[in-house]
Amino acid sequence: MELRDALGQIAEIREQMVRTSVFRGYRSLPIATTGLLAVGGAIAQTLLLENPAENVRVYLKLWIGVAVLSALVAGTEMLVRYVRTSSPLARARTRIAVGQFVPCLLAGVGITYALSDRAPEHLWVLPGLWAVVFSLGIFASRPVLPRPMIWVAGLYLAGGVANLLLARDAHAFSPLAMALPFGAGQVLAAIILYWTLERPDDEARQDTPG
Repeated sequence: MELRDALGQIAEIREQMVRTSVFRGYRSLPIATTGLLAVGGAIAQTLLLENPAENVRVYLKLWIGVAVLSALVAGTEMLVRYVRTSSPLARARTRIAVGQFVPCLLAGVGITYALSDRAPEHLWVLPGLWAVVFSLGIFASRPVLPRPMIWVAGLYLAGGVANLLLARDAHAFSPLAMALPFGAGQVLAAIILYWTLERPDDEARQDTPG
């Protein structure tokens, strides 16, 4: 019984270490690239979609395409690191980080499908809701992210709420409604990741939790 209790305590300590240490699988370059993709999507919308409120289906295809491409860019880096690492702790930390963030993505997909299928007249709320849902994913991932990432979550939340309050109806489909929160948010996240996790600075690494 004592050996079993000791092994159980070791497993609990290991699980706590995995859940509270900083996840290093998010890298600044892929995250910054997703921010640039958001800005590129806004530019493409400006050039190709003169009146998105009257072409909402095209608008959705554009931004869903940007979202899928962004997920591939960020996810590929994580997948490569997951496959290459031989550390069980690193792999467990990756699974936890992904598990904390994926529900917000599934919620965004579900909301988008439900509104487009059942209430297309209310699709103008999507840009704001997307930013709010994304902020909730960052808040949920907060235990394994560097502390300053709370500002990124706040930026997304503020941008989403502001869009819901101010950019009503056709104005909600402005390219800025996506470019500002997702472009600025991802670039800020990339800066924070580089500054806290990737700088060749031993002191900065030692100050990082976990």
